[in-house]
Amino acid sequence: MLFVALCHDKPDGLPIRLATRDAHVAWLKSLAERVRIAGPFFDESGQAMCGSVVVIEAADLTAARATFAEDPYAKAGLFAAVEIRPWRWVVGAPA
Repeated sequence: MLFVALCHDKPDGLPIRLATRDAHVAWLKSLAERVRIAGPFFDESGQAMCGSVVVIEAADLTAARATFAEDPYAKAGLFAAVEIRPWRWVVGAPA
């Protein structure tokens, strides 16, 4: 099953995000085929990263939460809020 994490950075989180970005990207790559899509949100100006969206495959919600808890961004305390929900890809799924 697919799960999406919608992660919103703390208001002062950009320095944490930048300092932890390489570790976060390496973590995503370590999940290999389990990651369906991932990338940052930007502020209204489109210039500064301010959150993340990650879609992964996991057995259940408990497993998805455990996976997302290992994100270096989460471990560094970057996020003000994280919502993890089961999700179904309906339109635009890759071949």
